[in-house]
Amino acid sequence: MSELIAERARQAIVEYTGRLADSAATAGPDAPVPTTPKWTVTDLVEHVGQTQHWVAEIIERRIVDPTQLPTELAVLPTDPSKWQAWLSESAQRVADACSDEALEAPVFNAAGDERSGAQFWMTSMLNESVVHGFDAANAVNSANAADIDADIAAELISNHLNMLTSPTWEMRRSESAHAIRGTGQTLQWLATDTDTDAGAWHVVRRPDGATWQPGVHEADVTMTGPAGSLLLTMTRRLPLTDREDTGISIDGDTDLAQHWLDNTAHVTD
Repeated sequence: MSELIAERARQAIVEYTGRLADSAATAGPDAPVPTTPKWTVTDLVEHVGQTQHWVAEIIERRIVDPTQLPTELAVLPTDPSKWQAWLSESAQRVADACSDEALEAPVFNAAGDERSGAQFWMTSMLNESVVHGFDAANAVNSANAADIDADIAAELISNHLNMLTSPTWEMRRSESAHAIRGTGQTLQWLATDTDTDAGAWHVVRRPDGATWQPGVHEADVTMTGPAGSLLLTMTRRLPLTDREDTGISIDGDTDLAQHWLDNTAHVTD
């Protein structure tokens, strides 16, 4: 499965963060965020902006030693009217940090996989802006909350599965990593709005850990729908049900798929 062209990813970080900022401004600082129940819009904006500035510093300084990661976080402006400019700055900063040169440079990769550090962080920041952008849009009940470009969503589904099957997930989220092991059970995710080569993900739950590969294979359960809807289901923003409004259909062992989702939450979910 080919990765997004770097320039497309950089532009998307800025674009989707801008969407998030617009939704946050409409919702207001004290609005609850239904898809992240412990957060208000203030918490959401602070998290995204601080994370983007933090990651930008890691890449700018070419940090390779995790003990040297930044310890100070950017300060959220107290005036909500300044949040859109603050998020615009953080998004552009991290996009600029992920230059073509940086993508080839040694930088700490928190996943511990084969990607360069900057490649890992760039995709992670894209995920932050897209998924939390949905959270912000959902806070204002936007009809376009799930409007995610198919190529962006497909890349983030691959990133999501890379994280869940990474050495770091096994080390830091061992309870989850062990829960999604199995004895050969299989799950298939199929996007209806991308090429087959770029929109099919096959998961095998093995005794020594879950693995995934691109492509279409027989599976115990298959989830089919637009890539954006699949991403939001996998990240627990949409429920796992047959839904006409999102185009999701399920064929096979729904309990197997639900068990996977129940045990693959990120810390901030």
